[in-house]
Amino acid sequence: MPGKLELVPAAAGKRLGAAVLDWLPPVTILTVLLAVGFAGITRTQSGGFIVYGTSSLVLFGGIGAGLTLIYTVVLAMLEGRSGVTPGNRLMGIRSTDADGYAPGGGAVFLRGLITGAGVLLAVIAAAAVMAFQWFGVAVLVLGPLLFLGTAWAVLVVLSSAWDRNGQLRGWHDTAAKTLVFDVKSGRNPVTTGGIQGPYSFAPLDLPPVRQVASPLAGAAAAASATAAASTASETAAAYAPAAASVPFHPDTHPDDDHDRTQVRGNTQAPVTVAMLRIRLDDGRDIELDRTALIGRNPAGHPGEDSVQLIPVADPVRSISKTHLHLLAGNGGVWATDRNSTNGSAVTTPDGIRTALAAGEPTHVRPGSTVHFGDRSFYLGQA
Repeated sequence: MPGKLELVPAAAGKRLGAAVLDWLPPVTILTVLLAVGFAGITRTQSGGFIVYGTSSLVLFGGIGAGLTLIYTVVLAMLEGRSGVTPGNRLMGIRSTDADGYAPGGGAVFLRGLITGAGVLLAVIAAAAVMAFQWFGVAVLVLGPLLFLGTAWAVLVVLSSAWDRNGQLRGWHDTAAKTLVFDVKSGRNPVTTGGIQGPYSFAPLDLPPVRQVASPLAGAAAAASATAAASTASETAAAYAPAAASVPFHPDTHPDDDHDRTQVRGNTQAPVTVAMLRIRLDDGRDIELDRTALIGRNPAGHPGEDSVQLIPVADPVRSISKTHLHLLAGNGGVWATDRNSTNGSAVTTPDGIRTALAAGEPTHVRPGSTVHFGDRSFYLGQA
């Protein structure tokens, strides 16, 4: 487990420092080679016309452009696969996609295109100067374009400072759906499971949990009923004095109100449901009631007045107002996505992740992680 569990957005200053470190070497080499090329231009007069000898400019400019292109491609591939560039590593930051994994080549290309749009325009203008031999106005045209292009690039890199969602994204990040994190101050999501995890949460050392019937309609199979009857007969003496019996009806809906004890049929002894708890990704440890709602500002439907409401802060609004409905039962919880905008999913202890179908209860056993929007919680036993 990593020592740091929190994610820390990269400050605008670190982003700018990383960009300067990444592009200072190739820009310096390109500038020197172009200067040598321009210095080698010859001018002769023939038949009343001025003829420019641009062989040195073509040679040195071509070498500089080729080296810059190779550097750009290698840098984009490196960042796309790992979120790392030389500047990112030195400044302690990593770029990721919206889920906290490596951003991918497409996103890196789009970010670079937006950031370097002004410089690209200057490069096109330089090519036009060379093609049409407008060397007399080269300085007047290329100088301002390079200055404006550089200013635009700096402005785009620093634009995350004005992002109202905790400086998560600059303009280029918004377009490419990327994020940048400070891995010196917080967790590196690329190497530790993305935005959701991992989060350390150790359930208390308790005796084995007695299983109860599923609250879903039709969930009780004949084989399961036989096993449950055997378990109930072994523990009836211990649990009968303290537990209240509620008959199990086959048409019961997961959102109906249930007691803490479920009985299959009318002949079985009651079995106690173990108390469960969740650990949210913000560090909160909450003991679950029988029924709970999770979201930005959860509110129950008519008739759900007794549910436990668990609000979760979400500045980027990735989760819905009422995102998840939880119902304790069968040794875990039945999680139902309340038709949320960004959906929900469950990752089991063996690492298998499954999306939740909206409106359909899914059983989640202890040791699993439930993802909702960009947030998550770990389910354990209390």
